[in-house]
Amino acid sequence: MTFTPFGFTTVPHIHVEWGGAGRLGETLAGQFAARSALLVTDAGLVRAGLIDPVRTSLEQAGFQVTLFDDVVADPPESVVLDCTAAARARGVDIVIGLGGGSSLDIAKLIAVTAGSAQDLASMYGVGNVTGTRLPLALIPTTAGTGSEVTNISIITTGETTKMGVVSPQLYGDFVLLDAALTVGLPQIHTAATGIDAMVHAIEAYTSKFRKNPISDMLAREALRLLSANLLPACRDGHNHAARENMLLGALFAGQAFANAPVAAVHALAYPLGGHYHLPHGLTNALMLGPVLRYNARIAAPLYAELAEVVGAPGTGDIHARAAAFVTHMMTLMDESGAPRRLRDVKVTDNSLAMLARDAMKQTRLLVNNPVEITEEDALALYREAF
Repeated sequence: MTFTPFGFTTVPHIHVEWGGAGRLGETLAGQFAARSALLVTDAGLVRAGLIDPVRTSLEQAGFQVTLFDDVVADPPESVVLDCTAAARARGVDIVIGLGGGSSLDIAKLIAVTAGSAQDLASMYGVGNVTGTRLPLALIPTTAGTGSEVTNISIITTGETTKMGVVSPQLYGDFVLLDAALTVGLPQIHTAATGIDAMVHAIEAYTSKFRKNPISDMLAREALRLLSANLLPACRDGHNHAARENMLLGALFAGQAFANAPVAAVHALAYPLGGHYHLPHGLTNALMLGPVLRYNARIAAPLYAELAEVVGAPGTGDIHARAAAFVTHMMTLMDESGAPRRLRDVKVTDNSLAMLARDAMKQTRLLVNNPVEITEEDALALYREAF
């Protein structure tokens, strides 16, 4: 067998331990010489009591900790600038991100900007970060974004627009998966973030240009874990095994799509988040069905393979198995309790044309889709989702 040349990159050290966040200081002290830490998170996690034990662990291990808890969902550039200023003022030499995808995205950028004179605006796009970064540790509290193992940070750049920084410098040095941190996640957020992770796996598996044997392997295992554990995690938020499997599945999906990029589901989801301030995982869930059905004309052989992975019932030719996969995914989302129609989350029909125009700006993502999407196609997909 011969392979088309490919590369694969991920973080060098991943540690999985239930309750491991309570020993974070000891763990990091054994790996890094740095001792002035910036802990990047959000105020909700502070109020929930998740941060104090982590901070105590760090301080007991000899770290001086600067807490930045002003991260918000869909973080704007001002959060990056404020956090950078805090890091520089305290002379931090290691950055720790703990939280959902927004906190991890900010932490990754701050590890670069804290010691760099490069302007943030010049970093947007692919491969535009110059220089190096501070040591970086990442701890996710949701099983969804996979940001802990990607080289991507998404920032809100205007009232309704988002841009990405994609660069190898954004890969962390150390990732801790502590599923105990996800136990308090409400059912609707468990559903939305879990579906987000499944979208990552599916889009990586069907990515047009850079899918490869390693990303395929990770995407399949991610989808197996996520599809089998989504409903148990939603129905019983304290299900230890389901929470751990979801977190590991989300990480595998993140590794997959960091190397085989996502496509149209994300491209159509971003305008929904920008205009309606909907959670990213939810917007992916809303657009998944229409895009799966649209892509099936080309991606049916791959969807048929994924039907086996998720245990979709039925037999038949490739197209029948692909249809069974799509039906299975729709059933999973229905049973998870996630909203299923745009109208259910107060998207108005008179905004669909505007959303379609904005989706066409996501060229970085659309180029990866197995089927070309025009603005007319995008509008039809929004109408189908409505």
